Amino acid sequence: MSVLAIIPARGGSKTLPRKNIYPFLGKPLIYWSIAAAHEANLIDRVIVSTEDKEIAQVSRAFGAEVPFMRPPALALDDVTDYPVIRNCLEMLSKIEGTLPEIVVQLRPTSPLRPTGLIDQGIQTLLAASTADSLRVVCEPHNNPYKMWRKTGPFLRPLLKSAIFEPYNQPRQKLPTTYWQIGTLDVIRTKTIFEQESLSGSNILPLVVDSKIAVDIDDQDSLDRAEESYRRQQPDWGTL
Repeated sequence: MSVLAIIPARGGSKTLPRKNIYPFLGKPLIYWSIAAAHEANLIDRVIVSTEDKEIAQVSRAFGAEVPFMRPPALALDDVTDYPVIRNCLEMLSKIEGTLPEIVVQLRPTSPLRPTGLIDQGIQTLLAASTADSLRVVCEPHNNPYKMWRKTGPFLRPLLKSAIFEPYNQPRQKLPTTYWQIGTLDVIRTKTIFEQESLSGSNILPLVVDSKIAVDIDDQDSLDRAEESYRRQQPDWGTL
């Protein structure tokens, strides 16, 4: 079973310039995803998808492959992950005539990954033949059953529920919900091509502690991520 890690890292960022190579805990942010991929026992290959020459150079310096550059049209603000990952696979197929069976997506902006998390995610997906993908999730700080949308001048519950006035109930009486985080996605390659999706229909959860739910988008979130690491000091592997 061949497993490929793809790290998507475009050069543009409005809120934190050069975000993917911005210093985080003393090294470029992208380093932590590359190092985590290399540390995982089940990953065979690590590729960075970027249109940026400096990011490509930094990535190669830390041991990742950049066998081709991403088209600039796939590095715009509104481009989703799916065409980026598919482009990477199509380029590999064109150049090398081969494809992995499993794709692991590691977003540089979610760098906190405890040792063993990636291998656990891969093993969990491989053990479930009917699963299309696996996604890391955590319990949210705010239950969506207590959230609202505005319809005209009035508030309406965000979620429909058989529970009487769930927004007035204690959290212990509400269904457990999960928030997706960008730490790790494990996807069967056939899901990407056959369902044209990075998730498919049958998505396995890998539930983690919310302390690793980091998404670095600006200086404040980067500072909070560094403080979270220093405060928690769990087994962060290469961190």
